[in-house]
Amino acid sequence: MSSSCSTDKSSASAGGCCGHDVVFDGASPTYRRILTAVIAINLVGFVVVAVGAWMANSASLAANTLDFLADAATYALSLWAIGKSVQVRSGAAMIKSASLAVMAAGILGFAIWRALSGAQPEGFAISGLGLFGAAANLLAALLLIRYREGDANVRSVWLCTRNDLIQCLAVAGVGVAVTVTGSRWPDLIAGFLLAGVFLRSAWLIMIQARRELRAAQAEPAPTLAFAVAPRPHEH
Repeated sequence: MSSSCSTDKSSASAGGCCGHDVVFDGASPTYRRILTAVIAINLVGFVVVAVGAWMANSASLAANTLDFLADAATYALSLWAIGKSVQVRSGAAMIKSASLAVMAAGILGFAIWRALSGAQPEGFAISGLGLFGAAANLLAALLLIRYREGDANVRSVWLCTRNDLIQCLAVAGVGVAVTVTGSRWPDLIAGFLLAGVFLRSAWLIMIQARRELRAAQAEPAPTLAFAVAPRPHEH
């Protein structure tokens, strides 16, 4: 008689199956639909904020724009990796970690260029688009909150969405600071800080993905047992 382990969220949250802990890997139709909706939210956010960032001349909004685009791409990668082997899912998480690190480097470079160029950003536009981004990410976070625990592939989606919500609220605050002070420095400082947040998330995702990959490689290969019929006694 054979048995199978379910990777549904309800089974994973129970803490175990078939005698060992089960980590939710995203392999449920509901999670796939939610992730598809979150990808669509990020694509809309990218288009809206990209136009606004160009018009407002803002480093923090540029970070927001890159974040929406990177999230849409990496969440699509997460959707593709669902149901595949641990090696494939861990590899997808590694790619997301690398993309966050590259994005952080790009934000740092843009912030440095903005500091040297001395162009003044538009505070009201920064605040408005920051609130728009926060609303989009709040909707995504509410969709994903049931799935905030799981393997590196699933958890990376939640971490990115949670960070994005915090980031957008910070951007909205930066717009207020720029308007009140008449200085570009709040926007530039926010760009540097957001780059640090992305680097930290990249590190956390990479560590979990490597841990899961090592655990999968350490599991012993299944062995086949053959029943050998006893030889009849010779009289």
